[in-house]
Amino acid sequence: MRILVAEDDKKVLSHVAGALRAAGHAVDATGDGEEAQWLLMEHPYDAAVLDITMPGRDGVSVTRAVRAAGRAVLILLATARSDVRDRVSGLDAGADDYIVKPYSTEELLARLRALQRRAKPDLDPVLRVADLEIDLRARVARRAGREIPLTNREFALLEVLAEASPRPVSKATLVERVWDQHFDSGTNVLNVYISYLRKKVDLPGCVPLLQALRGIGFALREGEP
Repeated sequence: MRILVAEDDKKVLSHVAGALRAAGHAVDATGDGEEAQWLLMEHPYDAAVLDITMPGRDGVSVTRAVRAAGRAVLILLATARSDVRDRVSGLDAGADDYIVKPYSTEELLARLRALQRRAKPDLDPVLRVADLEIDLRARVARRAGREIPLTNREFALLEVLAEASPRPVSKATLVERVWDQHFDSGTNVLNVYISYLRKKVDLPGCVPLLQALRGIGFALREGEP
């Protein structure tokens, strides 16, 4: 997932963002509510973790503005407050869930997974394209029964391509879903990662699945491009 973390405590922000990146997610981080709202309006995030108390704008008002704009991003509010009214106001504003600080990164990751499952209740946790299987919960990919060693970035790319299969995915969409806002679009990093992924997925003796479509992007599917 591509996730925005908005938290005014710099240490907490760094820790949470680092843990999410280590879990394989693309993460943008900010300590300001105004910037958080701008980022959510400008980028296609899958989820956002918003602190309720932030300078500029609080998490509840950011949530309300994002929902008013029709954004479907999953929103998890983080708060140190124990008052039930704060939680109710956040949920009424459009948040999908809340988490009370201090929280463990394990709980945060579990809540994000739960939100994702509720948002896509019919999504099979194992994506299949021909003899390729991608287990989203275990974060393991196998081709013809053989486990494929993938980095977090490679797994994220494969997940996006498999979710869209057999439809192609544009380069812009792959960048938006897998990299953060600091990605330099002038580099060939995406092509390099696709090359790495192709070498691991299209094993000798297997039908090639990862296709480059000139002027369109990439597709994960059987058959001619």
